[in-house]
Amino acid sequence: MKDTSIGILGAGTFGVALAATLAGEGKSVTVWSALPDEIEALKREKRQKNLPDLVLPESIRYTADIGEACRAGALVMLAVPSVFIRATARAAAPHLAEGQTVIDVAKGIEQDTLLSMSEIIEEELSLAGKALPIVALSGPTHAEEVALGLPTTIVAASKSEAAARLVQDFFSSTCLRVYTASDVRGTELCGALKNIVAIAAGVAAELGYGDNTAAALMTRGMAEIARLGRAMGCRPETFYGLAGIGDVIVTATSAHSRNRRAGRLLAKGLTAEEAAQRIGMVVEGFHAVPAAISLAEHYGAEMPIISAVRDLMAGKASPKDTVDALMTREKKSEF
Repeated sequence: MKDTSIGILGAGTFGVALAATLAGEGKSVTVWSALPDEIEALKREKRQKNLPDLVLPESIRYTADIGEACRAGALVMLAVPSVFIRATARAAAPHLAEGQTVIDVAKGIEQDTLLSMSEIIEEELSLAGKALPIVALSGPTHAEEVALGLPTTIVAASKSEAAARLVQDFFSSTCLRVYTASDVRGTELCGALKNIVAIAAGVAAELGYGDNTAAALMTRGMAEIARLGRAMGCRPETFYGLAGIGDVIVTATSAHSRNRRAGRLLAKGLTAEEAAQRIGMVVEGFHAVPAAISLAEHYGAEMPIISAVRDLMAGKASPKDTVDALMTREKKSEF
């Protein structure tokens, strides 16, 4: 295994965007998908259907054999939606070996266990008798812009400083600036919960509210996430860095954000299921809501915006009434 090689498990937008970027930098890249038809289409067309402006480098290899992808690189990256992380990690674990580093780019919290993505991967590796360093790669990184080579910053968070630096060196380029961090839990908490704030921002946008409302939702939404994070023992500075407020800003404001689009559809009267079907890709914020509420209840953290999104998804209140309820909550000091 060479230090310039990587196997990417998942052929969605972000995994493929990173594959193209890395291949363009001369890295050896192998992409796996559980869907043979998807692999054949990538081989044939050199395009990802949701990234129409991206022509994939000829050097990228594609496979439907997860073992082949796992053995292809010193680094192995899981780039599947959060709901598929456990199954993918379980399938990959037997093929991973000492000396490899595992990277996760999925953002979510498992509803039944309340584990983060890296904790799920660690658990599945342990069940297979493996103990490999795991790095959570997170931050304000829309795949559509990464695919175009636009300047982007990202955080590599790991319990292992050496693993974080390895990933930093591997991914750094003129279009990707990578910072390291040790607060894995805080980094992953931000990545999961910022999607819910973006749903709220989409609702507000569809209702015709302006920049003042958007700024309030992002700021107070981040305050909720930080409040929970402090109760969970995370580092406060994580929430005001790239993985925190940086990711909230991009996800809550961008036209690329499927979570923001999902919020707009909720405000139009669609159910969460109908909104996800309309978007045609996984809306991670919808999946994160139940786990976020469970964590808030367990740690005694008040999260009114995230609770309001839950009520909207459950059809318990209209979008307008939900905003009115948030605005007329008990008066408080900001800090």
